[in-house]
Amino acid sequence: MTYCELSQIPLSTVASGPSGSVLKKLLTLSADADIISFAVGLPSPDGFPVQAVAQAAQEVLKKEGRRALQYSVTEGEPELREAVAEFETSRGTPTRPEEVQIVTGSQQALDLVARVFVDPGDRVLVENPSYLGALGAFKLCRPTFEFLPSDDEGLNPEAMTEACRGAKFAYIMPTFNNPTGLTISLERRKRLIEKADELGLWIIEDDPYGELWYEKKPPQTIRSLKPDNTLRLGTLSKILSPGMRLGYICGNPALLDAIAELKQSVDMHTPTLTQLVAAQLLKSGQIEEHLPRVRKIYRERGTCMLECLEKYMPKDSGISWTKVEGGMFIWVTLPESIDTTAMMSEAVAAKVSYVPGEACYAFGDDHRHMRMSFVTVPEERIDLGIKTLAELIKRHL
Repeated sequence: MTYCELSQIPLSTVASGPSGSVLKKLLTLSADADIISFAVGLPSPDGFPVQAVAQAAQEVLKKEGRRALQYSVTEGEPELREAVAEFETSRGTPTRPEEVQIVTGSQQALDLVARVFVDPGDRVLVENPSYLGALGAFKLCRPTFEFLPSDDEGLNPEAMTEACRGAKFAYIMPTFNNPTGLTISLERRKRLIEKADELGLWIIEDDPYGELWYEKKPPQTIRSLKPDNTLRLGTLSKILSPGMRLGYICGNPALLDAIAELKQSVDMHTPTLTQLVAAQLLKSGQIEEHLPRVRKIYRERGTCMLECLEKYMPKDSGISWTKVEGGMFIWVTLPESIDTTAMMSEAVAAKVSYVPGEACYAFGDDHRHMRMSFVTVPEERIDLGIKTLAELIKRHL
């Protein structure tokens, strides 16, 4: 069958924009078993609670099979909304079930939040660098991006000026940030809230990695300190399974109603079966038994990557990396003379991949950074991969 060229198809402005999704390319690379992939931030399958999920699914289908296979309500199954509210409350963020909207993965949360807030040309504040999936979701609404000031400790609220006033929201990932791995201190979180009040800003707190701490729990959430003007995004992908496609938004019920109206037009509702399975796992306490094992895997592999960077990287004043205490990512800084986007093809030829830093900037104006994810890579392959990258960087120096 012969198809017409893409240029002959009457695409929308959004669909006819720049092609070549970074996420799509990285997912393709991650499927190549010969490549040591530090690129895609996939949870480790070694941490999936396969048996617990299988048992919960069997019980749900046995007891409530007709309901589990039927359409559901847009806001989410009541059992899961209640379970998420209890989970958030137990972590220090008081939450009621009516303050929870279930979504099909936290990527949908980002899409819906952008749609409910942003018209073309509206100003949106993002960290610099920021999560590339969020930038992609927001770009569909054609906002004007402006940067929140950051330093070596993450977002710096002291540097937020009157110029931030009038933005639709400030999107932040305060805990084990993607891509940097940094966590904003409690003092900075409190000051951020004060500045947001002064400037009339809504805060979108994205927290997919907060449960993946290694030795100590992270500071209080933004929403626990400022519930009225904060939307908190969470996900079960990193602590349970990304294949179940379950995320949630916590916030003002009136705003959640507007989000539910949009969601109804997008996918009607999040799958009933996976919601009921997840609700059972949360309510039974199996998540609490499961999380320490996940943290152990991530701590060991994160420590391994940090040790390998210290061992193999050239001793150059322009080379540094974040010393992470949780999450899935390490942010590597290289000298200005090295372009990590251009170097990517050489890395792939050497059977290693990473995320070039420019993908994590709204305007793609950074070429000296790499985002490194370690959780899906066994320790011996982390060692080989970092050694290979270090040798490549030495040649470029």
